[in-house]
Amino acid sequence: MAYIGVSPSNGVRTVFDYTATAGQTSFSGSDNNSQTLSYRDSAYIDVYQNGVLLIPSDYTATTGTSVVLDTGATVSDSVQIVVYDVFSVADTVSKANGGTFESNISVGGTLSVTGNVISPVTIGGTTPTLTIGDAGAEDTKIVFDGNAQDFHIGLDDSADSLTIGLGSTLGTTSHMVFDANGHVTKPLQPAFLVGKSGTQTNVSNNTTVAFDAEVFDRNGDFASSTFVAPVTGVYQLQFIVRVDELDKDANWTRFQLVTSNRTYEPNIIDPGVFASDPDYWNWTIAVLADMDASDTAAINFQQDGGAAQVDIGTAFFSGYLVA
Repeated sequence: MAYIGVSPSNGVRTVFDYTATAGQTSFSGSDNNSQTLSYRDSAYIDVYQNGVLLIPSDYTATTGTSVVLDTGATVSDSVQIVVYDVFSVADTVSKANGGTFESNISVGGTLSVTGNVISPVTIGGTTPTLTIGDAGAEDTKIVFDGNAQDFHIGLDDSADSLTIGLGSTLGTTSHMVFDANGHVTKPLQPAFLVGKSGTQTNVSNNTTVAFDAEVFDRNGDFASSTFVAPVTGVYQLQFIVRVDELDKDANWTRFQLVTSNRTYEPNIIDPGVFASDPDYWNWTIAVLADMDASDTAAINFQQDGGAAQVDIGTAFFSGYLVA
């Protein structure tokens, strides 16, 4: 019947074969097959002299590298020492119960992990590289599992873009997108442009300019002629307007960009310098404004004295978060 146990090639059983000289008692070092004698425990060796198994009292084996016969051998006697390798089950990691590897591990094939990889994880070497994906036509991503919110960084393979977004699903709420040509877009970055659908006629002093024609409002922060800052930051705000029928009898006329932190007044007009009421006049305002979360920004018309006859025609108000 064929042998079905552990293969001797795995080091479980090793035979050392020596040919004795006259009176030789000590056997060690390289044998007839150039194998160097080594054993861990004398209880796990068998010593044969000319095919006869010796009992432990016939020899001494204490060094781990030599066996000494009590009686010298005869010339050309065959001395065989069979070593049964001793191994420690305690130095293994259990398949069922797990454990800890306390030294380096090299994996020549594919390493599959089910469950968590506990930090810290260090990628070393002269050129540390972590590759995610196998050049296949599929999306790949890293998910950051937070307490209140999850975030992801991933490759949208169909769009050939790198995306940073909210949640664990790639592409559902993209915050920043890098395309293959290096263009960077921020789909939810606060940005707006609004205008007027008609003329605001005969406005009086301290009137808020009404903006009711939204061109775009990227983050939904503009309503009721007012921009509301979603986060604390620095915002670029600008306003252009054309007015009709300035009253030359007014002491002064101006527009203000009014935010919760401060009011911006770039210029003021004294219509009294004109011989008659100017038919058209333009104002522009542009400012880099500091705003706190929930602060507001709106455009206000003011006129001191004169009649309420000014018409606010074409006007645009825009802004975006800078930093």
